[in-house]
Amino acid sequence: MQAEALALVPADANELVRRAAALIFDVDGTLAETEELHRQAFNHAFARHGLDWQWDRAVYKDLLRVTGGKERMRAYQERLGIAPALSDADIAALHRIKTAHYAGLVETGCCSLRPGVIELLAAAKARGQRLAIATTTSHGNIDALLSQALGADWAAEFDAIVAGDDVRHKKPAPDVYLETLAWLQLSAADCVAIEDSANGLIAASRAGIPVLITRSMFFADDDFSAARAVLDDLSELGVAKQETEKQPHAQ
Repeated sequence: MQAEALALVPADANELVRRAAALIFDVDGTLAETEELHRQAFNHAFARHGLDWQWDRAVYKDLLRVTGGKERMRAYQERLGIAPALSDADIAALHRIKTAHYAGLVETGCCSLRPGVIELLAAAKARGQRLAIATTTSHGNIDALLSQALGADWAAEFDAIVAGDDVRHKKPAPDVYLETLAWLQLSAADCVAIEDSANGLIAASRAGIPVLITRSMFFADDDFSAARAVLDDLSELGVAKQETEKQPHAQ
């Protein structure tokens, strides 16, 4: 309990971030509160496919312990004990429908980036820090979100973008972070991972990367005792305020 209490104090968060050579961001829940849109998109896909599955928020929160959309559907089917099992082709078809519907929801502009994200990205670039993405979600989902939030050329701002389908094992395995470090050609200690979930924290920690947690809707009560700092959101870093204070006063 004491260890978690210490982890919840964000006193060293700013120093941790400023000293890093690269900031590595998770996407869902970290950059934006996307999980509710994912849940709606899954339910849409199930209805389109003629399945009577319906994931409410409680069910979805539990299923989020399983990383990866296709893996999540398989896990749910196993819990229901349905036979015969859906084929890989059925799972892939469901995932395509789900991904397309998610992209459509994001394109409405209903999912903005979380507080402090834009400011942190800009401050990091101004400091000469490198930016990367290490996520379980797909490249299509990343592009749907960030092209809407950051513009069509968003990818040019990141030195590495590694998604779940790029590696053999998804979080909490460290694969996605190890691949990101290889792209960046940096040591783990020179980077900071910004995550929102216990699975993400475990993945980055297994790769040796210090972790800053920003609590999100579905993972707020996860155990973050191994994190270097835990914030409610990235606006607590006070980046916008710091940059304002650096500006010369008007005469």
